[in-house]
Amino acid sequence: MLLNFTKMHGAGNDFVVLDGFRQNIELNPEQMRLLADRHFGVGCDQILLVEKPQSDEADFRYRIFNADGGEVEQCGNGARCFMRFVHDQQLTSKREIVVETSSGLIMPRLEQDGRVTVDMGTPIFEPENIPFEEGHGTVSEPLFVADETLDISVLSMGNPHAVQVVNDIKSAPVEKFGPLIEHHQRFPKRVNVGFMQVMDRSHIMLRVYERGSGETLSCGTGACAAVVAGIRRGLLDSPVCVATRGGTLTISWEKDGAAVLMTGPAITVFTGEINL
Repeated sequence: MLLNFTKMHGAGNDFVVLDGFRQNIELNPEQMRLLADRHFGVGCDQILLVEKPQSDEADFRYRIFNADGGEVEQCGNGARCFMRFVHDQQLTSKREIVVETSSGLIMPRLEQDGRVTVDMGTPIFEPENIPFEEGHGTVSEPLFVADETLDISVLSMGNPHAVQVVNDIKSAPVEKFGPLIEHHQRFPKRVNVGFMQVMDRSHIMLRVYERGSGETLSCGTGACAAVVAGIRRGLLDSPVCVATRGGTLTISWEKDGAAVLMTGPAITVFTGEINL
């Protein structure tokens, strides 16, 4: 199978984008893993599939597959690249679109400066809807990991997140605790793990160990989750500048009941084709 693709990134979080709008694309997990492989394939954190919507209220359908071949609910950096892709490919002339995801509708908007703003919807704190077993829906939750009790904030941005405040982002135990928290038994669908250092009330530094991908240079929903957690803890005021290893995102949230807005870059790296 000869497959055309576009390689993109949003603040270093990189993607292989496939046009399933004008052609039928059916890939199995093994083919997904090959595409994502940085030695034998194209290489990416996630694969994004553009499809026709299933409802009349949306312009497109957006599907996300991690590097391990598993499908997930949401990806914020990917949503910005999605908007840039459909606009550059002339699949739409709209600067703001409605997109179906498995976790609901999102509304990315292409700004005049080339950045993309995405309405990521409202955060979810109910443990059963994250899902997070034996949680209380409070601002912080204790989690017993590797003989330590960690203080984490748990929420969903359409996908599950656990956020921990650290004193030094450079020495944060990402490789130690990332996989242990991701696969913790209290997260039945696994979880994305964020490590946040608060610089001041409008700036944070962030590293994220993503479910199914490991640590990435940036995570859009992880940035949203970290800012929401920081505001709920009384540490931050909206809007917040989030510095990741791959770039900077701006996150706005006006507390409970409001949608989270994320603004950041979406860059096309190259196009090509691969024989699967």
